[in-house]
Amino acid sequence: MGWILRLVETGPDITADGVDLIEIDRPTGLAEIANLGLTLSEAKQVLARMQRALVAAQAHDHAVQRPGCSSCNGICHIKDWRPHQIATLFGGVTVRLPRWLCTGCRRIETGMSWPSHCRSTPELDQLQAHLSALMSYRVAAGVLGHLLPVEASTSPETFRHHTLKIGEQLRDAALAKPATAEPAISISLDSTFIRSRHDGERHLEVRVGNVETPCGGRQVFGAVAKSDTDITTLISRNLEAVGRTDDSDLTAFTDGCSGLRSILAAAGVTKPPVLDWFHIAMRLQHAKLAASSLSTDEPGRMQAKAFIIEQVERLRWRIWNGNAKNAQITIERIRKVMHVFRGESSHRTTGAPARKLWHALHEVDKYLIGQSGWLVNYAKRRRASLRVGTSITEGTANFLVNRRMNKSQQMRWSRRGADLLLQVRCAVYNGMFGAGLGRVFNPISPPCPQLAKAA
Repeated sequence: MGWILRLVETGPDITADGVDLIEIDRPTGLAEIANLGLTLSEAKQVLARMQRALVAAQAHDHAVQRPGCSSCNGICHIKDWRPHQIATLFGGVTVRLPRWLCTGCRRIETGMSWPSHCRSTPELDQLQAHLSALMSYRVAAGVLGHLLPVEASTSPETFRHHTLKIGEQLRDAALAKPATAEPAISISLDSTFIRSRHDGERHLEVRVGNVETPCGGRQVFGAVAKSDTDITTLISRNLEAVGRTDDSDLTAFTDGCSGLRSILAAAGVTKPPVLDWFHIAMRLQHAKLAASSLSTDEPGRMQAKAFIIEQVERLRWRIWNGNAKNAQITIERIRKVMHVFRGESSHRTTGAPARKLWHALHEVDKYLIGQSGWLVNYAKRRRASLRVGTSITEGTANFLVNRRMNKSQQMRWSRRGADLLLQVRCAVYNGMFGAGLGRVFNPISPPCPQLAKAA
């Protein structure tokens, strides 16, 4: 049993019989499942041959149409022919294109508006950047070469070059503005670190953030510190992309870093940012675990441990309700009974629990002293169904930066390479490429309220 796949051009003046693309031979019946349908190699042959046939027909039609001179509107004649090798998504093609010469002003015309030094189609460049944003350059090149008949541009270095080129375009691209304005917008800003390849510098700081609306609209952004990408411009651009106006109520969240607060102020977020609950809760969790590990080998220590556990819970409740002054009073109460555990034996691997508790309380106290001005009543915000922290930004730093650039990968990054790749990854997750591949949330939700997908 055999088939011949033929490509036939249609139109009013078409007389050609078509082009045979491939002949497929299969055994009769369905005795073997391996013979079911097309194989990957046959599909790649069909796509490659169809691409060459379509490009040849387009080049023929282009050669027939003689353009007028763009300078003097004179008559043009063919000057010469130039072959162009173009890498496409379905294989490389060689196009023989004519050049025309004006008989009046001697101007050369091409009849095309291709970019200068064009060697690949925009769709191929975009797909290479899309895949490179989700996996390493070498793996992305292997995936593309395995699934599609791409004969050229499959080296990791070519993928890197095209990805960084797309990143430069995205860095300066304007985002589409929504039709409706948003009355309330939340913005979260945090930082993480990746390994640096520069001499004398071990890590690069990466600043990432989210811009969200109550109806579920969300944009992510990021930039490497001291790179050519201005983080304040990114913040302003993403705020406008979700519908910010002069009347929008902006609520910002940070981890307490003064540098991040300065960035928000420079981006036009004048309202003081809220100290997020996530970083406070982590410090309190350390104190709670240390208190639960205290020794009870003496009656006095047993009673003191129960008191300390109770006071740690009270400490958490007071900070949750935005009462930093009384929280420090609770810390002093705990310290007054800590002498009971003096001389406590330490564990072989973790040390004395009393020493760990003392250190945890010191960290909480120091954090409250430095950040008390940005504490709010988190319980009141929670009862009003409002955000209380940047835990979603912590997740953003994980899927936006760490999974591709940091975790389980012995990579070191240049400042420019990491920054431009980060712009491509943000575009993927924001849905700017138009495909669902790699996207973890809906960038702009439908009119009905809806929660974003978990990152």
